[in-house]
Amino acid sequence: MTKKTTSVQIVLAQHCNGNRKPRLFGGQLMAWIDVVGAVAARRFAKAEVTTVCVDNLTFLKPAYLNDILVQEAWVTWSGNTSLEVRIDTYVEHETRELVNRAYAVYVALDADEKPTKVPEFIPETQEEMDEYAMAVERKVIRMQMQQN
Repeated sequence: MTKKTTSVQIVLAQHCNGNRKPRLFGGQLMAWIDVVGAVAARRFAKAEVTTVCVDNLTFLKPAYLNDILVQEAWVTWSGNTSLEVRIDTYVEHETRELVNRAYAVYVALDADEKPTKVPEFIPETQEEMDEYAMAVERKVIRMQMQQN
């Protein structure tokens, strides 16, 4: 199974919006998603990466001031120079509650900041095979959207 990259954050006042009950600002969560996703991508590619897109960013539940957020990121697919990473964000209470799921695409870069080949992702578990198949579908949709 692909190794997961994990990040832990505490939602502090500077991460929140101005609501009466301070909620995590979506833009802050997006920044944390990009960081943990890029780390997972860099570890897999063994190269620097740049973000190409975030395909799907779904806010399922809010996170509030002082919540502990746990993020897990792992590669779901790789092509020639690009790879997709799934990033799940949980609020940790007595149990973990999924608050966000995102899929991000990164391109590996060489020393001259040109796209460089990444290792082949070979799914091993049924979960990885399912994620891989869905990643291929998302890639087709992205390509169709670029043509329009």
